[in-house]
Amino acid sequence: MDISYHRHFSGSLGRDMEYKRYGHAGRPVVVFPTSQGRFYQFEDSGGAGALAEFIDTGRIQLFAVDGVDSESFFDKRASAQHRIGRHEAYFRYVREEALPEFLSVAASANGGRLLKPLMTGCSMGGFHSSNFTFRFPDLVCGVISLSGVYSTHGFLGDTLEGAVFYNSPLDYLPGIEGAPLDRIRALRMIFCCGQGKWEEPMLVETRALETVLQEKRIPAWIDYWGGDVDHDWPWWHKQLVYFFGRWLDEDLKHRLD
Repeated sequence: MDISYHRHFSGSLGRDMEYKRYGHAGRPVVVFPTSQGRFYQFEDSGGAGALAEFIDTGRIQLFAVDGVDSESFFDKRASAQHRIGRHEAYFRYVREEALPEFLSVAASANGGRLLKPLMTGCSMGGFHSSNFTFRFPDLVCGVISLSGVYSTHGFLGDTLEGAVFYNSPLDYLPGIEGAPLDRIRALRMIFCCGQGKWEEPMLVETRALETVLQEKRIPAWIDYWGGDVDHDWPWWHKQLVYFFGRWLDEDLKHRLD
């Protein structure tokens, strides 16, 4: 497997950010880490290895982005507005700095063909990848979210002031209409949650998301795995292989940009 390490200064965040790329060609996939995780977590936890079949055959190339959760959602010493401000700076970094670089690298590897990225992540990575997809549907082709939460309530309580509201999908999705809603409806989205140990909060929010998506007539594959399926990497590895295989088979059939 081709693996490369990259480091660059982020003007949005005012500090260096790092990422790793896995693979030599294929659909670009942006991977967000779990809570307070770093860019190397997906590899260290076995996620990249689980997807080796798709990476080594040139079907996908992964870009494991760094995270700043410890400076935003998990910085309990700071005010809610400071924390969400740091998160907004992080999303600007992803949107305006990291993603253009990822797509340029991916296009070069694909003979100049520009493919929109698939977003993915487990747990907190599921929250980030889904929130980014819902907020910026024109920049992505879809999302595979495993064991995610879909609101800010578990981090910031009941406040929805300022930018908090726009980072809480269960709160902002019901109000989306017109062209933004049409763009979301055009995406291919998968949300999965187990029903075993440590999954209860994620299960509650996944069911709530399913209700919102149905009410907005947004197509998505919502899948619930059994009571033995825990909130942990061994199960996420199985889910990654299962869902990526099906997503990529559909990708090949329709040759999506």
